Amino acid sequence: MAKADPLASCTGFDWDDANIAKNWERHSVKPEEAEDLFFHLPLVVRSDVRHSQREKLYYALGQTTAGRLLFTAFTIRRLKIRIISVRDMNQNEAKI
Repeated sequence: MAKADPLASCTGFDWDDANIAKNWERHSVKPEEAEDLFFHLPLVVRSDVRHSQREKLYYALGQTTAGRLLFTAFTIRRLKIRIISVRDMNQNEAKI
């Protein structure tokens, strides 16, 4: 049985101002660049069971239009992707 795509019913993005600042200060990633990775293949999306205590969390590995390889942790709230953290992929993640 194929797993349902958690992104299939999503209608956009929802950002928290603190996460925008944190992702820029720590990893130099702007919201537009983080969102961009969701529109390119290959895109690897997995459930993050280990970190899903309060709500269901996911992670995604993808590439932006500019070719930057990013890892993002996110949740889905009211049909919107809410990016919690985004950074450059590490060497192991880039091999996936």
